[in-house]
Amino acid sequence: MDQIEANPVLLVCALQEQLQSTYGVSISEEKAFRAKALATKNVAGDYVKQYAALRDYVLELQKKNEGTTVKIDVVSEPVVSSPTRQFKRIYVCLGPLKNGFKAGLREFLGLDGAFMKGPFPGQILSAVGVDSNNGTYPLAYVVVESENTSSRNGFFSVLQKILTCIQILDRQKALLPAIEQLFPNAEHMYSIRHIYQNMRIIFKTTEYKEYFWRCATTTTIPEFEFVMVELKNYDIEAYQWLLKIPPHHWARSHFQIYTNCYFLNELLGRAISDMLLNNLCEVFNSKLVKGRDKPIISCLEFIREYLMKTVYNVMKVLNKCQGPLTPTGTRILEANTTLASKYHAQWNGGQKYQVKGPWNQHVVDMEKRECSCRKLELTGIPCKHAMASLNEMADNNEKVGEPYTYVHKVYWIDTWKEMYSFKVEPIKGRAMWPKSDCPTTLVPPPHNKAIGRPKKKRRITVEETIEIQQRKRQSNNQIQIDNET
Repeated sequence: MDQIEANPVLLVCALQEQLQSTYGVSISEEKAFRAKALATKNVAGDYVKQYAALRDYVLELQKKNEGTTVKIDVVSEPVVSSPTRQFKRIYVCLGPLKNGFKAGLREFLGLDGAFMKGPFPGQILSAVGVDSNNGTYPLAYVVVESENTSSRNGFFSVLQKILTCIQILDRQKALLPAIEQLFPNAEHMYSIRHIYQNMRIIFKTTEYKEYFWRCATTTTIPEFEFVMVELKNYDIEAYQWLLKIPPHHWARSHFQIYTNCYFLNELLGRAISDMLLNNLCEVFNSKLVKGRDKPIISCLEFIREYLMKTVYNVMKVLNKCQGPLTPTGTRILEANTTLASKYHAQWNGGQKYQVKGPWNQHVVDMEKRECSCRKLELTGIPCKHAMASLNEMADNNEKVGEPYTYVHKVYWIDTWKEMYSFKVEPIKGRAMWPKSDCPTTLVPPPHNKAIGRPKKKRRITVEETIEIQQRKRQSNNQIQIDNET
């Protein structure tokens, strides 16, 4: 058992060799496999028995992490007097993460799911936010029987008690009804990676990548319409297919901009983000691979311990940072300051500036903190046109102040510190957990054993298959050219 505890992925053949070298005992592969399975069960916990202790675990979790929201759903039981209830779902939102998310001033969430790999089917759904350094900040996670309308509505109902208005990034259009019902003021954006992946599968080509990327990343509507016309002239069918997807779900040029928003006192553009990809959830899911095949409590503990470790790792980086802004905020502001040297700002005598550069011309309103390129409002960081206007103001002997004061508080290092000042607390061992007074005992969901060996690796998408085939063809062509020469 010590070997399995130290190395849970120890191979059966390696276990046979260890027993042979240590004790001089030779055992069959079947016996070593059964011994490993028994040791793994003792180390990780029993898959069935952990459901019975789930309510005790919840009490300990809420006791040590104040403000934690946990909701357990069970299958409705026709016999009310039955001593057992079948587990269905569990929703978890740790209190420290809830407080840290609110302190970050950035109500932006990415939603995604990953399949459980144990004997009982299910999925882990997660809601991941963005911190002041544009890093991932997990907010809530749930274990559900499947990703359906009921489980998603339950997840959103938990988030609704925490948030007021949010921006949600996801790949599924099926979420729209639930979002419109529970978050009527929220923006729902699609991950452009999946839109492009579908586009590539339908038209079986990569020739539209440049047009699609330009449409998604441009921040002004005229530029968006110009690129769409180019696509229409190139391929009318691709244009018509892309036109069916509302641009406010995937194009930066159509993201909502809110008026009367200031840098220092109010949120600017609500989530202060122009993200188009759901990579933050993909990163979080990749960290849960080793925990998705564990029993229910061990899986939840794997996630909590990862979150506890994440806060600690960010604090180590944060303590080394110097300056008023986070590293990401500093890098973006410095890049825009460098680019501003190529632009010339002309004052109109009021609060507006006409900024002319080598490629374009924009108008900056310093009173409203707006630029016609819309990058300033979307990101909360002065764009190159705004920085050129600040340079012109300084040349006219106006009081400008430090450039970082024009950056939204989201990117201030004080906000970053406040966000990670809330720590995920450790919990005691199972023997010291408080006992739940619930009269019923939780039992696991039905076990649907799949045919064949359980799969561990991620499924390769059609897009990746096409890329692999293209690389093989290029490699074969290169080999043929080399042989001919």
